[in-house]
Amino acid sequence: MNMMLLQAAPAAQGGSSWSFLLMLALMFLVMWLFMIRPQRQQQKKLEEMRNALKKGDKVITAGGIYGTIADVDERTVLVKVDGEVKIRVDKSSINKDTTAEAAAPSEKK
Repeated sequence: MNMMLLQAAPAAQGGSSWSFLLMLALMFLVMWLFMIRPQRQQQKKLEEMRNALKKGDKVITAGGIYGTIADVDERTVLVKVDGEVKIRVDKSSINKDTTAEAAAPSEKK
């Protein structure tokens, strides 16, 4: 009788390892769906926006500087800040293109 109980115990442990692996895979899938995938989509959209920058676009840099693009190079942009003040910044520091927002009429009253 004791021999049968001892032989049945390893089978139960083998089944639990499969359920553990399944649970681990399910957790990774959920993390990928809710965290990694949206982050990648956001990065792709930001990269597309940076590659589409052109002269005259109104932008905001990572440092919070508002300006208008005066010149675009392969890796950098020349941003006109105020009057004749221009600064050269890396494209990766451009966080937002506000050209569409500036062109739309203000609806707040």
